[in-house]
Amino acid sequence: MDQLVLRRRIYSISRELQTELIRKSIHLSVALVPVVAATIGTAPTLALLAAGTVLYTYAEVQRHASVTVPIISRITELSSRQKDLNRFVLGPVTLGIGAMLALLLYPNPAATIAIFALAFGDGVASLVGKIFGRIRIPATGGKTIEGSLACATAVAASTWAITPNPAAVVSVTVGATLLEVLPTGDADNLILPVGVGLIATFLV
Repeated sequence: MDQLVLRRRIYSISRELQTELIRKSIHLSVALVPVVAATIGTAPTLALLAAGTVLYTYAEVQRHASVTVPIISRITELSSRQKDLNRFVLGPVTLGIGAMLALLLYPNPAATIAIFALAFGDGVASLVGKIFGRIRIPATGGKTIEGSLACATAVAASTWAITPNPAAVVSVTVGATLLEVLPTGDADNLILPVGVGLIATFLV
């Protein structure tokens, strides 16, 4: 009986890890947005992001009506946490809108810094916190010191790659880490790029 419980526990952890890896792969893919914008222009990139967001929303509505949209519905199911299985998974929508807001509100390199903070900072924080997190931060909805440190490291590295300005790197890193730790749920995909972009606009 103990072995059965252990096997179930191992399977549960493996399934949870697989889910987080898929979720964060999607999150990290947002880092391609500045590259696409630099290649084809901001307006076409915004159009692609808007189209993708609308298509995903349609697929989610269909999924809840028991209609499967090829590829999209399957990816959503694989990347859904247990609590998300019977509700609309909002994360990809706010992710797309967050990237669009960064492009719309800020010039480069502030827009790129904001999108990289969203992709790397938030993505890495969640993944590291889920796998290695042990020390929980009070009043943050379960976020951890380990996740926050990972966020700070990822944001500092990605910002330094764009602008080797110590004041800008430190300010963006501190701002992103504080914003990421807020218990805002899927809204962090909106708050993080907007907040980081604002900081970067004044310093870069």
